[in-house]
Amino acid sequence: MSKRNLPGFPGARAFKVLLVDDSRLQRRILSGSLKKWGYDVSEADTAFAALKLCRSDPPDIVLSDWMMPGMDGLTFCQRFRDMPRSGYGYFILLTSKSEKGEVAEGLQSGADDFLTKPVNPHELRARLAAGERIIRMEQRLQQQNQVIRETLDELTEIHQVMDRDLMQARDIQRGLMPDAETRIGASVISQFLQSCGHVGGDLAGHFQTDDNQIGFFSLDVSGHGITSALMTARIGGYLSPRFLDQNVALEKRGDGSFAMRPPDKVAGLLNDRLSVDEGVDQYFTMAYGTADLTTGKVSMVQAGHPGPVLIPQTGPPRFLGEGGFPIGLIPGAEYRLDEITLSPGDRLLFYSDGFTEAVMPDGSLLDEDGLAGLIENARGLTGRAFLDALYNGLMTRMSDDNDLSDDVSAIMLDYRGL
Repeated sequence: MSKRNLPGFPGARAFKVLLVDDSRLQRRILSGSLKKWGYDVSEADTAFAALKLCRSDPPDIVLSDWMMPGMDGLTFCQRFRDMPRSGYGYFILLTSKSEKGEVAEGLQSGADDFLTKPVNPHELRARLAAGERIIRMEQRLQQQNQVIRETLDELTEIHQVMDRDLMQARDIQRGLMPDAETRIGASVISQFLQSCGHVGGDLAGHFQTDDNQIGFFSLDVSGHGITSALMTARIGGYLSPRFLDQNVALEKRGDGSFAMRPPDKVAGLLNDRLSVDEGVDQYFTMAYGTADLTTGKVSMVQAGHPGPVLIPQTGPPRFLGEGGFPIGLIPGAEYRLDEITLSPGDRLLFYSDGFTEAVMPDGSLLDEDGLAGLIENARGLTGRAFLDALYNGLMTRMSDDNDLSDDVSAIMLDYRGL
């Protein structure tokens, strides 16, 4: 008769059965049946000899007599369960005992099944088949667990590589706005960025053509993560402070100097560029302004971005703008130009909706009124310290259960005249 192989494991060895009984005649009778059924049979006349066999050649199934000299079947079962092994071993006790208390004792010792002597061959074969099913299931679970472990190891390695790449991407993104605070004449430009992940879709920055003309912006790309960060880097290139000849907000004059384009025209140019790019689903909101530091005049555009905040030297903050269309969303969109004149001591704040749409403990949003409160609390500070205070105030108002779900960024012109 052919060997009994493990289903799902072609060519696998036959099940190993260890027969333990101090009666040689009983072992001969059972061994004959087991070999006839295709099992690989080994024998032991004592529990001590059986333990040695279990260490050298672990069996799949153990058939052990309960009553044996030196060490009984219960103790042997306990010792068998304590032995380290790679797979499950099915243990059947052979006994003349039938009391429920004794059966419970055997189960507590680690036995899987019982057979009453004299052993009925048909019942024995049925009990062995049950043991085989348990072992097969355990084998399959082991294989599946091994696949899971290997897959988790691969995913962990991939995650570590991605995490390193994202950390580097974060450094690159921060390099797009390296200066937290820049003094331009008597005035100060301050920037702040806090991503909710490694990288994000917010960006703030500024550039200048001479000592008195500056451009500054706050933008927020739709979505989150790597795609938004790539788009942010691309837009940052369009508004580069280092390569002015590539900056779409500037016009190059015949003498090689640069002049500021009106902010509404800049928004239109950026909208045209994104609208014609196939396969680009992202759009972004932006507040962009130019400032003449000799006069305090600021021209600005709001393209779907939260309303800029004028913070006068005295008096409450005032939210400006009427919204406008996001950039890259509607081809041919037109943008409105707004102008204000700052007095020395006034500040103009651009910020992303990570501030106003932050979720408070009661489920409400911070909103403009909440931001105005943060501004009033930080009024005694200037420059980057002011922006840090806004962020810290926001985090104080939020509960631990409401972590930032969006990037937070801001840029502020602190105008101090000539």
